[in-house]
Amino acid sequence: MSVLNPAGEVQTPPAEAQAIADAVDGGGATTRRRRRDAPQPVARHLRDNRTAYLMIAPMVILLTIFVIWPLVYSVYLSTFKLSFYKDPEFVGLQFYQYVLASPRFWKSIGVGLYYALLVVPTGLVIALLLASFIKTLSKKAASYMKTTVYLPAVVSTVVASVLFVFIYQDQGVANWLLSLINAGPVAWLNDPATALPAIAIPGIWLGFGVTTLILLAGLLDIPDSYYESAQLDGANFFQRTWFITIPLLKNVFLYLIVTGFTLAIQMLDLPLIMTGGGPVDATTTPNLFIFNSFRDLTPYATSFSLTASLLLFVVLGAISLVVFRLINSDKAVDG
Repeated sequence: MSVLNPAGEVQTPPAEAQAIADAVDGGGATTRRRRRDAPQPVARHLRDNRTAYLMIAPMVILLTIFVIWPLVYSVYLSTFKLSFYKDPEFVGLQFYQYVLASPRFWKSIGVGLYYALLVVPTGLVIALLLASFIKTLSKKAASYMKTTVYLPAVVSTVVASVLFVFIYQDQGVANWLLSLINAGPVAWLNDPATALPAIAIPGIWLGFGVTTLILLAGLLDIPDSYYESAQLDGANFFQRTWFITIPLLKNVFLYLIVTGFTLAIQMLDLPLIMTGGGPVDATTTPNLFIFNSFRDLTPYATSFSLTASLLLFVVLGAISLVVFRLINSDKAVDG
């Protein structure tokens, strides 16, 4: 209802004025106000990020509980003298100095690197040749070959160790083969020069099956048109392998080299069972050194072995970093 103000002008109350304005505007002002009050939709990329974070949250939580926290707590414990008979005593970085000053620790690192250099490149070459051969077979023959190649992977390391100990005996298969060419016998596991290479052979045999299947999967992803074009240009098998296969499998090789070196340096079962780390520590790998240190009768063997384990972790990380620096991976780009 309109009223007169003191100046004699007609004045409409605010509520009525708003109603008149809404009627004239057809309710548009009210609609716009409701739109402003309504919650704004979240951008799609933010929703995708939130979904991704929720999906990786369980893995991050498990990684924190079972990896990150134990690692941090191990670093904390390494600053104490730990004994089963006395209370822990804080000593700072004293055990790090002891481990770094130990020649046996550094010798074990060298043994582990030498073992990895014997096993990883040889296994990769054998696996690549086998994978290239399997790719050329028919479907039925390829299935048979894949099963045959994978069989060593299911053999226990302990069983393989015992088997190869018999092979390397004085009257074993290895020396019998040498006798056919009027050579030997060789004390394979008792000579410091041959003990580690003798252990590397079962290491290669146990691991090349999985490596072959991984490389075969990578080979099957390479278009056949690349090889057909190279054959038309007169490229032989080795040229096609060098200029096509190896560059296109760079990421696969990077993964196999990093994991292969990491696992090979940490080998424990083969030298423990076949040689016990001898002769004269020629086959004492880092993990075997840590294992023997933990079993020492010294009062603080636990602290020493724990510190050696942490330093081995640093060494493995440095080796992985060097491999990543030497081999630049190709980023996967969505088409």
